[in-house]
Parts: sequence; C-alpha cells; structure tokens
Amino acid sequence: MRILVTGATGYVGGRLIPRLIEEGHQVTVLVRHPDRVTGREWANKVELVVGDLLGSDLPEIDDINVAYYLVHSMTESKDFAARDVEAVNRFLSIIPRECHVIYLGGIQPEGNTASKHLASRIEVGNILKLNRPTTEFRAGPIIGSGSASFEMVRNLTERLPFMIAPKWVKNRVRPIAIRDMLEYLLKAAETQPVGSFDIGAKDLRFIDMMMQWAEVRNLKRFVIPIPILAPTLAARWVGLVTPITNRLAIPLVEGMLSDIVGDPSAAEKEFPKIKPIHYRKAVKLAQSRIESNFIETRWSGALGNSKPFILEEREGIIHETRRIHSNTSGSNIFKVISSAGGNTGWFAWNWAWKIRGFIDGLIGGPGLRRGRRHPEELLQGEALDFWRVEKVIPNRLIRLRAEMKVPGKAWLEWEIEETGQNTFLKQTAFFNPNGILGRLYWVFLYPIHGRIFSDMIKSIIRRAEAY
Repeated sequence: MRILVTGATGYVGGRLIPRLIEEGHQVTVLVRHPDRVTGREWANKVELVVGDLLGSDLPEIDDINVAYYLVHSMTESKDFAARDVEAVNRFLSIIPRECHVIYLGGIQPEGNTASKHLASRIEVGNILKLNRPTTEFRAGPIIGSGSASFEMVRNLTERLPFMIAPKWVKNRVRPIAIRDMLEYLLKAAETQPVGSFDIGAKDLRFIDMMMQWAEVRNLKRFVIPIPILAPTLAARWVGLVTPITNRLAIPLVEGMLSDIVGDPSAAEKEFPKIKPIHYRKAVKLAQSRIESNFIETRWSGALGNSKPFILEEREGIIHETRRIHSNTSGSNIFKVISSAGGNTGWFAWNWAWKIRGFIDGLIGGPGLRRGRRHPEELLQGEALDFWRVEKVIPNRLIRLRAEMKVPGKAWLEWEIEETGQNTFLKQTAFFNPNGILGRLYWVFLYPIHGRIFSDMIKSIIRRAEAY
C-alpha cells in the first residue's frame, strides 16, 4: 500500500516506518526538517515531503491509501489544544477523502476526569472520525527502551530508595509494550477496521509499576502514598529527579490523576492474534535493549533535536549538545578537529585547558604531557593529551574518551552532517557521573564548561571556513 506517516521523528513513528518498509509498503514521510531524518537506516527508502502542520504551506498528498497520524502536543503552552486542532485540520486538508487514517490517542478515564492534554487527544480523535474512515487506538503508558513512561518509572525507582508519594500512585493504568503497540498499528493498515479501541496489557497501579521494576533490578524500594494529589509539585519533582523534562512530566503526571484502564474487549475481538505481553516482561525487554545499546528511538526524538543547543540526561548519561551550520565542506571541518590538542591546543580557552592539564598531572592523571603522535592525523585507539581516541570515521565523526581524573566517565564527540548543500557540525559532551560527587562536579563546573563548549564549536567552524 501507499502510506503516509506523520510524527516520523517521534518515539512510535520512528519505529513504525522501518516495519512498514519491511512489509513492502511504499512510505511517504511528512517532516518539518529533512535533516532530522538524515542518517536513519530508512531515510533513503521513503519519499520525504517537507511541511509543517503548524507553519509552512503543505502540499496535497493524493496518492495514498493509509495515513498514520502520530502527532500531538506534549507541552506546557496554554494554547496547545488549539494548536492540536489546527494541526489535525491541516492534516485532513492534504489527504484524500477516502484515505484510511490510523490515529494513536490515549485511553479515556471514566467520567469527566480527563486531563487537558488527554482531553485534547480525545478531541483530535473525534475530529478525525468525523471526517475520515478512522481507526483510533487508545493506549496508556507505552513501555519500551527510551519511552517517556519507562524512563520515568526507571529513574524514579533507581534513584530513590525511599519515596513519599501522592495518592495518585495507587491509581490504575493499562501499560502496553512498544512491540504490541506497533503490531496493532501494522495490523490496522492490513485489515482497515474502523472505530476506537482501548489496548494494552493487564492493568495495574502505578506504584506496582515501580515495585515490579525494582524486583527486576533486585532493588529494595519503599513507597509510602499520602492522601494528597499535588500533581504540579510531583511533576516538577519528576522533572528534577529524572531525565524527563518538566514540559513532558506535567502532562504525564496529570494523565494519572484518575484510573485510566479502558475496556480492551473490542480490541481483543477485532485483533484476536495480538496478545499484549505483561508489564514485567515488557520492562525486561526494554532493559535488555538498553544494556545492548540498541535503542531505536527515544522519547526526546520529537522534542527539538534540531535546536542549536540541548542539555539533557539519557539513561544516566548527561548530554550537552550543540549544533551549528557551516558554509564549508565536511572535510575541512574534519581536518580542523583532527588537529586538536598537542601544539595546536583546544580551539578555545586554551589557557583553561592547560590549567586543567596541570591539575590533572598533580593528582595522578596523564595531564597534557602525552601530546599527540601526528599534528594532523588521528588513529582510533591512540592517546591525545588526556584523551583516548575512541572512534574515527573519516570526514564524519571523531569521539574522544577522557582519561583525566574526573568523578565519572566523560566523552567529547564531533559529528559532521552533510545534507544536500548544507553542512552541520554537532558537538556533544557526554558525562556519566559517579554518584553524588559526580553530579556536584557537573553542576558546579558547568557554567565554565558550557562557555568553553560554546566557544569551541564556533572556533572550529571559523577555522574550517578559513581554509
């Protein structure tokens, strides 16, 4: 079939596309920024259509049978509901009248207790069903490596051995493994059922989700619910303790202030071959993916990865990412980066690097005295000042692993992206803190590190453009 996918950079969309291709479908992807799908294995196997459902003019996409609508707002902005309505109406305006729409929404709680974000998703589903033949899947927390729900449970449980929690942790939800979610989405395109279907595994309390994760990890955890709601305070706490941003934590928490279990009987009848796995098995599968470093997509994929600066935490590792456009070639940028260290120095704040090297030598580290083997060439595995060259891909990537004395593990990576006539340099500093000392080290030194990282990437581009 000819299929359109929106939300391609999101957690579900990014996993759905390669599976549609494997099934032999012709896939068209609607994206705001084509460079954000560059490098994905499926990028050259789909037709890219550039357009913004909330911005630029959109081309009509006539030659399709099925369209997946995987777009929704998960922000704190006051106008998110109006933006959701505008986006879905613009989406409807570019697809054929007979097109089968498959939409991923959220389970509706009993009574009139839906949060604002969940109510908006319900409204979008109603708009779609009024205007096109639509299959709506209503799901609870999606459990998989890199999913927001999984990361929230995992980090709360891993980091807090003792919790005093609001009473909503005793509310029941119906989680679903990402593998089962994808099965439903794929099967709907083949059979074209129309209607709304609540889907998921056996329901359980949110507190049970945490305790089962603790059991999987052989951790002893204590959670004491108290008779208050405090959703905003709890969401801010989630944003502080876990990698989940406040703007995402707030709708996640607000969505659990009531039991959200739905009735999966219609889905069981319509899709009898799909047997959702239970929550415990889903978290074991997710953890195995993390341990093998195989995470296809992540919750933050659709939350602004093309921004020039991002500071976030993933799976316990802090990422400080900067991205900048250049008017020169990727090979010129690679030449500049390859000359780092030794007599060349470190592009910006070289005096600070020298002081850091001196201190490192005093406390038993290699300092800067090792220098480098060759002034312009880097080989994988060799020493470079107080770094080790961990990976080199000519004209594409250089990654260094820190061997200086730090309370944790650190890496510095440069990735060159060339798309058409455009060249971008992405610079990422990674830090895996060792306990509370490592976190204090990062927090107290980041005002200096942040300025150094910013000046460094700008200096690299200036030098490359001077070739």
